[in-house]
Amino acid sequence: MLIEFSVGNFRSFKDQAKISMVAAKIKSRDSSIDENNTFMGQNGLKLLNSAPVYGANASGKSNLVRALDFMRHFIITSSKESQAGDLIPIDTFKLSTVTENEPAFFEVVFLMDGVQYRYGFEATKDRVITEWLFSVPSTKEATLFIRDEDGIRPSAKFKEGKGLEDKTRSNALFLSVVAQFNGPIAKKVLNWFQHIGIVSGLDDTAYRNFTVSRFADGKYRSEIIELIKKLDLGINDIFHENIDKSKLVLPSDMPEEFKKLLMKNIQGDITAIKTIHEKWGVESPAGTSTFDMGDESEGTQKLFFLAGPLLDTLSSGKILMIDEMEARLHPLITKTVISMFNSLATNPKRAQLIFTTHDTNLLSNKIFRRDQIWFIEKDRRGCSHLYSLADLKVRNDASFESDYIEGRYGAIPFIGNIRQVIVDEE
Repeated sequence: MLIEFSVGNFRSFKDQAKISMVAAKIKSRDSSIDENNTFMGQNGLKLLNSAPVYGANASGKSNLVRALDFMRHFIITSSKESQAGDLIPIDTFKLSTVTENEPAFFEVVFLMDGVQYRYGFEATKDRVITEWLFSVPSTKEATLFIRDEDGIRPSAKFKEGKGLEDKTRSNALFLSVVAQFNGPIAKKVLNWFQHIGIVSGLDDTAYRNFTVSRFADGKYRSEIIELIKKLDLGINDIFHENIDKSKLVLPSDMPEEFKKLLMKNIQGDITAIKTIHEKWGVESPAGTSTFDMGDESEGTQKLFFLAGPLLDTLSSGKILMIDEMEARLHPLITKTVISMFNSLATNPKRAQLIFTTHDTNLLSNKIFRRDQIWFIEKDRRGCSHLYSLADLKVRNDASFESDYIEGRYGAIPFIGNIRQVIVDEE
């Protein structure tokens, strides 16, 4: 379970910014919102199920997603997919002379197996500058290891790291190295990061295969079909077909070299998703018609492919972060997806959803608590700042949507005189 994520000197975040999933000491007008949108973690810590992030275009919303994605990927791969001397693919804040030679900062606080952990690091393109891992087995934070300019120092509580200090390259994380050598704590922490799902609402190609494979092997087949039916997309049923790649018909205008490369990269059969729609006569049903998934609307395709990560997250109590979640979806469908997380009935394992959005229809005290709603605003120097609606003086009965559009919470675009864009040549 995610408690908080912090980032600094990364892309548009010059100063450290933090998004927290800790519930504030506030109450909603409707007590059911508090009951469904929060849950109790260990040591009496109350956490949030979901958090939307609002902001103008180019405010830094996607950079928040990229920050967690970079941290996750670097932890998983740094010890095995890079060589000595390789640059770390990190983008620091470029609009300040103060930070241009400083390291980027990343830190996550999370709950795992009943224990709270705090892990983070600072890094430049050349090397990891500092790294740390702490745990809170009871009430006091205990050091597991610290890495700084004086070296790497595992504590007695992290004996699995002893002897691996010299095996850690300057451009690799000590945590990743220890996990590669089967250190039990390090492996669990790395596994926790592997269970963070980060997807784009604009481009579903990265998770299409995941959903198709889970549908084909039957793991989420019935759940996906039931979800699509309930959302009134006009689909009666869904099934898959395995097609021999030798029988695949490619577009006639596709270059031959590209065809050969494509066929070479296809392993085994191709799984095609088909949908069934009701066919009508003059006044009554007259059978069914079968469609390829590619013939469905963009919104239907997105919802089908997104269903895999959504159901996997909910069934396993994982964390899912979606950039531009509402893209190509009707507002009522987006609201329904969110309700799956903000419900004791559909989210018994207390999975967490964080998403960026422009959909102001969701800004309602009937959907979210104030501490769930986050804003990102960029100042005149190009620095992104992150803050919660709970940080502002807002009444529980306020109209979140209209107040936001009117600019009372910030994080909106300041639009100039658009008439000056049109040049009158007469």
